[in-house]
Amino acid sequence: CHLIHYLRLSHHLIVLNYLIGTFDKLKSVSSERITITDAVFDGVEVRVFEPPARQDETLKRGVVYIHGGGWALASARTSLYNNLCRIMAESLSAVVVSVEYRLVPEVCFPEQFHDALRATKHFLHPDVLAEYSVDPSRVAISGDSAGGNLAAAVCQQLSKEEHLTVRPKLQALIYPVLQAFDFNTPSYQQNMNMPVLPRYVMINYWIDYFNGNYDLAHSLMINNHTALDVSQALSFRGRLNWTSLLPSAFKKNYKPVIQTTGKAEIIQKLPALLDVRAVPLLAENEILQLQPKTYVLTCENDVLRDDGVMYAKRLENAGVEVTLDHFDDCFHGCMIFTIWPTDFSAGVQTRNSYIKWLDENL
Repeated sequence: CHLIHYLRLSHHLIVLNYLIGTFDKLKSVSSERITITDAVFDGVEVRVFEPPARQDETLKRGVVYIHGGGWALASARTSLYNNLCRIMAESLSAVVVSVEYRLVPEVCFPEQFHDALRATKHFLHPDVLAEYSVDPSRVAISGDSAGGNLAAAVCQQLSKEEHLTVRPKLQALIYPVLQAFDFNTPSYQQNMNMPVLPRYVMINYWIDYFNGNYDLAHSLMINNHTALDVSQALSFRGRLNWTSLLPSAFKKNYKPVIQTTGKAEIIQKLPALLDVRAVPLLAENEILQLQPKTYVLTCENDVLRDDGVMYAKRLENAGVEVTLDHFDDCFHGCMIFTIWPTDFSAGVQTRNSYIKWLDENL
């Protein structure tokens, strides 16, 4: 049984590796319009995309971008992310810093979070922004999927640090993964076998991120880790009640899966399941109130749809200005697939909407 499970996951990762070009790492070749350089920000590798200065401006906008891939795949240097960040830099006339955080299995949580945080704080330093001619009042933090998770977690952490002189103006999260509390939200139930990111694969990404054992996968899938008798989870339950956070169009006729008795030892083995640095949707309202203006992009055909929708609602309830940009006909990961042979209309559609929001708000 475990061997079959492992082979299914291995096959899935091989396909994803092919799709997002993990082994297709591009050198930092600049074009006429964009200068691309590789640098190190406080020990973390980054790729920096710099547009030429416009005649009518002295300072540029800035975007810290954190790529997706389940904390285990992809790179700032792969062709798909290289292309996305180059287009962002060109379209926004912005300096884009793409973070090359370390991946599973080389490191596990919280190292990816620490890498993203260190690189972002380095870029936000006034001297560094001045070096890149970036306006300190016009910086965004953004990311897709697991990168959206890291972007949200970094934003929350920055809001706690009182001594910071420069803070992000915006956060923009693309189909972010934000919680491991409930693997039976309506979108998890609806899309459990959806290609690109079926439920069992997302659960295994979480297990790998936390350096756990695949033997826990089934218990996680049926929410044994957050059963009513698991005392560690009780205080978080109200922060992730999809029956009150989701609109009826997303709830449909799905029913909550809440176990009466579960396995508290799962939380003991994987304490990060309730760590807000890993699961930003569990943050308390006092932290959510401090978040900047936010954009959340979600796709209907995605197990993570409700993660993004619930976060948008919780931020809105906390008084944050939020744009929820939902796409009925799109799927998880689509935004990076805009170049041949995976040039999907869904990718161009979502990317254009995302860049338009950044251009109007940054």
